Amino acid sequence: MTDDSVSWRSVTLADVLERAATRWPDAEALVADGRRLTFAALAREVHAMAAALARIGVGKGDRVAICMGNSIEWAIVFYANALLGAVTVPVNTRFKAGELNYCLSQSGASTLIMVDRFLDKIDFVAMLRSIERAIDSRLPGKALPHLRRLVVLGADRPAAAVAFATLTTGQMEATPHAGVRPDDIVIMQYTSGTTSFPKGVLLTHDNVLRNAASVAQRIGARPGDRYFSARPFYHVAGTTLSLLVALSAGACLLTTATFDAGAALRIMEVERCTLVSGNDTMFLMMMSHPELVQRRLSLRGGWAAAGPVVMRQVVERMGIKEICFAYGLSEASPNIVMSDYRDDVELRIAGLARPHDGIELRIVDPASGRDLPADQVGEILVRGWSVMRGYHDKPAETAKAIDAEGLLHTGDLASLTADGRLRFVGRVKDVFRVGGENVAPAEVEEVLHDHPAVAQAQVIGVPDPRLGEVPAAYVRLRDGEAAAPEELIAWCRARCANFKVPRYVRVVASFDEIGMTGSSKVQKEKLRIFALADLGLKG
Repeated sequence: MTDDSVSWRSVTLADVLERAATRWPDAEALVADGRRLTFAALAREVHAMAAALARIGVGKGDRVAICMGNSIEWAIVFYANALLGAVTVPVNTRFKAGELNYCLSQSGASTLIMVDRFLDKIDFVAMLRSIERAIDSRLPGKALPHLRRLVVLGADRPAAAVAFATLTTGQMEATPHAGVRPDDIVIMQYTSGTTSFPKGVLLTHDNVLRNAASVAQRIGARPGDRYFSARPFYHVAGTTLSLLVALSAGACLLTTATFDAGAALRIMEVERCTLVSGNDTMFLMMMSHPELVQRRLSLRGGWAAAGPVVMRQVVERMGIKEICFAYGLSEASPNIVMSDYRDDVELRIAGLARPHDGIELRIVDPASGRDLPADQVGEILVRGWSVMRGYHDKPAETAKAIDAEGLLHTGDLASLTADGRLRFVGRVKDVFRVGGENVAPAEVEEVLHDHPAVAQAQVIGVPDPRLGEVPAAYVRLRDGEAAAPEELIAWCRARCANFKVPRYVRVVASFDEIGMTGSSKVQKEKLRIFALADLGLKG
């Protein structure tokens, strides 16, 4: 299953877990927060968790939200859901109350499994209480009528909640649900787009497992490898490209609740990690950390979502000779193209990678939809086994993303070489990335529009040496109103995840001179050019 040149046999996550426990029972599978599990022990704990979840009423098709940082518990619940045929809904631990409310409501989650506090500073119980008061009495309540079960890991447990510890007691084991099929949905991944609210990407067992197995083959992952990844499990880079890559290859995954460059370097040295993954921001933070020169790293390969400058530094400064370039998006499970570790190093540094077998790429003119010849830049269209089933309960958005021919319109720009390698250029949509997190301008604009003094807000991404890009907001105030930039930044900080909070806020009298369309919409690209000069930044 780890060779994408061999015909793929569709399987469920239960099949892959059983295979790992049978082939490598005594090998380490997961290491996190001081805990270690072998593949055999992992399988036992997953079966016990599946039995416990079944006892409290979780069944096939139920949506089970998980709100906690990377941990062995997160992985066990995710795998247990898959055994039962339930759908995991990962919750971003950086969400604020409004975002958590939307995620739970739109997904129709019937069960929420969460930590009471995250990193001793985010009180998720208090956040949930501000949304649904019924957690202190009996569920379901009026605000979240679908939510019938709450499980809390930690001491602060509301009256309507079940203690996580009670799920881990007892020896009863569950067998996988007989009706679970490879084409069943296994995860509902919320992703930011160009609209005001995130969309729930529906991915099947087959989507993510085939993607993971293909990626494992491309990066050369094999039994005995020790793979460090701090990619959050609430992203598909954490589930598919971290957890499931390791599981399918028989490698051990080592992770942390949050990414800290110094801690990552120490773990990789002490644990003799051979593989690593991350985005450009993560690698830049590790390479600028003073501990880098002190650490004797054993890294052989892995993957990075980074540009050529960073990729070359990873090879030369960190010594990761077999590092591979990766491009993808949640809607494609997520990986579309991945270098092969056996490719020439200059090809991998340049980010020239081929799609996985069975995935078709087309480059088209964004305006006309016409196919473009080799080496011309256009929008990336994707068709094949990795494409999502659709967006949950959003048929119009699904139809816009996947056309009648089954082609996923990524909204990203690239060219194809004559021999079929993708050269990624950038995002054609308004979405920008802050330290690896997608930010949709409309989401931040909606928060600013709620401020009583704001008449109109426009948000764009501007360059940042550490995070790649950060939000910048240009705001027109209501007549007679006043609001200082610091006040507007504080307003956003209280209402949205930190990575969405504008780094810069400027108050303008009008957008007319910056650039407006005939339909009175601000031209984002012209605003960005204006912002670079206004803020004294280099593009």
